[in-house]
Amino acid sequence: MYIANQTLITRSVSCTCVHSTVTKFLKLKIKMENSKEEKIASTVVSEEPLISTLDIGLLVVIVTVAYFWYIKRDKQSSSSEKKPYTIQPSSLSSIEQTSNSSFIKKLKSTGRSLVVFYGSQTGTAEEFAGRIAKEGARYKMKGMVADPEECDMADLVEMKEIKKSLAIFCIATYGEGDPTDNAMDFYEWLQNGDADLEGLNYAVFGLGNKTYEHYNEIAIYIDQRLEELGATRVHEIGLGDDDANIEDDFVSWKEKLWDSVCSHYGIEETGEESNIRQYKLVDCSEVLPERIFSGEISRLKSYENQRFPFDVKNPYLSKISVNRELHKSGDRSCMHIEFDIDGSKMRYDTGDHVAVYPKNSSELVDKIGELLNADLDIVFSLLNTDEESSKKHPFPCPCTYRTALTYYLDITSNPRTHIMKELIEYASDPKDQEKLKLMASSTPEGKKEFHEWILRDNRNIVHILEDLPSVKPNLDHLCELLPRLQCRYYSISSSPKVYPKSIHITAVLVDYTTPTNRVNKGVATNLLAQLKPTNDELPQPTIPIYIRRSQFRLPPKSQTPIIMIGPGTGLAPFRGFIQERDYARKEGREIGEMVLYFGCRKKDEDFIYENELQEYVANGTLTKLHLAFSRDQPEKQYVTHLLEQNADELWNIIGEKSGHLYVCGDARSMAKDVHNIIEKVVMEKGQMTNSQALNYVKKMEQQKRYSADVWS
Repeated sequence: MYIANQTLITRSVSCTCVHSTVTKFLKLKIKMENSKEEKIASTVVSEEPLISTLDIGLLVVIVTVAYFWYIKRDKQSSSSEKKPYTIQPSSLSSIEQTSNSSFIKKLKSTGRSLVVFYGSQTGTAEEFAGRIAKEGARYKMKGMVADPEECDMADLVEMKEIKKSLAIFCIATYGEGDPTDNAMDFYEWLQNGDADLEGLNYAVFGLGNKTYEHYNEIAIYIDQRLEELGATRVHEIGLGDDDANIEDDFVSWKEKLWDSVCSHYGIEETGEESNIRQYKLVDCSEVLPERIFSGEISRLKSYENQRFPFDVKNPYLSKISVNRELHKSGDRSCMHIEFDIDGSKMRYDTGDHVAVYPKNSSELVDKIGELLNADLDIVFSLLNTDEESSKKHPFPCPCTYRTALTYYLDITSNPRTHIMKELIEYASDPKDQEKLKLMASSTPEGKKEFHEWILRDNRNIVHILEDLPSVKPNLDHLCELLPRLQCRYYSISSSPKVYPKSIHITAVLVDYTTPTNRVNKGVATNLLAQLKPTNDELPQPTIPIYIRRSQFRLPPKSQTPIIMIGPGTGLAPFRGFIQERDYARKEGREIGEMVLYFGCRKKDEDFIYENELQEYVANGTLTKLHLAFSRDQPEKQYVTHLLEQNADELWNIIGEKSGHLYVCGDARSMAKDVHNIIEKVVMEKGQMTNSQALNYVKKMEQQKRYSADVWS
């Protein structure tokens, strides 16, 4: 708008200049004529034009010069109009890189020597990075947390200019061995670049899950690649396993890290415990209501004024058009939910995921207010005490405590040991104090107590405050300590070819009793269970969503045969696959064989989408439907048993016909068992050695002929 206005002003000035020039000329001409008339008043003058040929010539010259001057200025103005879209971003980005993305300048200007980068998808790696940076003060290493996405990582070559400097990387592996979104550019820079990192001292901690094949693959690569580029590894890589106890893995690695740091730099621990707050409380009672966040993820009033494109920081507030029960009987629940995306411009592909932003139950939120005797409707803000940090607030501020606890903070997961440590000072009962100290320690006894009392008994922050009644933390400090509430991802169970204006999901209601006889409820599924559309004129329920792209894709050619293995809600993406192939068949295109393996407990209880599947079998879209009902007979039967029984069919499709195989569901047991069966079938039916079979399956994965969409 500013540049557009400047153009209008320039054009106005140009026109004014031309008009002014012509006006002055005419005035001069009239004055000359009047003077001439006075001198020859008595003389008879022959008629002649008011403006002579010479005058016209001069006027043409003036107008021509003014015209070309105007055109030149107009072109310059037009050029400046284009700058925001072409040239200007480059110059702006370079300025931003100099001022904001140069972490080296920040380190130097603030006297720091430690920078901790994080690659995080759910917030855990970022939390670990913050804990390391904070502990650096105990070793006279002032630290800074940095998001690689916001930094010019080429500056790593300059780390050697800072005395006793250290770069630590807390890196999660995401999906099928992929870097997290915020670490993607850094990962590609390492892959494609050949920077000289001699003089860079570093250490890496990876966050992964052993139930997945590509366990900590990104962290391992970064650790090796940094060494290849000349950097010095100060401490061996740490590998955290989220399927076991990643907190224990991190704490154990961190303790040894500081031993290595002291040895490498010849320094000693100061012994000072650092309990300095990262954020300070700001009173916002005078802030106008329209400037207060009420649950928005990033932009104030974003749910009232929706703007495309929609993503992780700008979700779409979707109406729920359908919410129906899929189970026929029993005490469990499985929901079929449809999100209305009509008019949103959102597009999805079969196999993608949809992210759902949940909120905590008002019952739990109110309970925290009661336990801490706090007014949850006070408006506040938490401001980073580190003025150089790009992260000014831990969550959108200002807001009320109620909003923070409802939309922004995770109050249902198991707190980590550093929270136990921070709560110690708020315990007035010595027994409560000692218990917290024990669980916060890294001794075998402390780890055992934390594992049993927190993890095994499945206590969240509300349970801790209930069971340790003398612990009364300041609510603003508790808000600083708790991790961010994360969105939940669901496999999309529809095809955009059939349902372009809606996204379907299939979700089991999470609801279970803990060893302390408390009922824990899944944050997202219990919220979704309450959001049922009405048939009257009342506003339909809404929830924030966005689409996350996936590599879980049908073959490019519809004739390619496929095998799908998806027990329980693992059927979800395959429902979309079948819909898409059925759509192609109805269009007259040739489709390949489609074989589905589905399993559940009982046919008459939790056989979801039964009628749909039988119809696809009847019309020929679904070639074969193999069903395993684990509890309908004395001996339990699972899809893996059926897979072994149909080894010939399996090899015929994936071996002889070069078909594709897909697995969706539990990563811990089912997906592993399926993988082992496939390797066995390839070896036996393909008449290969064990190593040949392993290579064959590996090649299938590389060619995207063997894909998995699994969770633990």
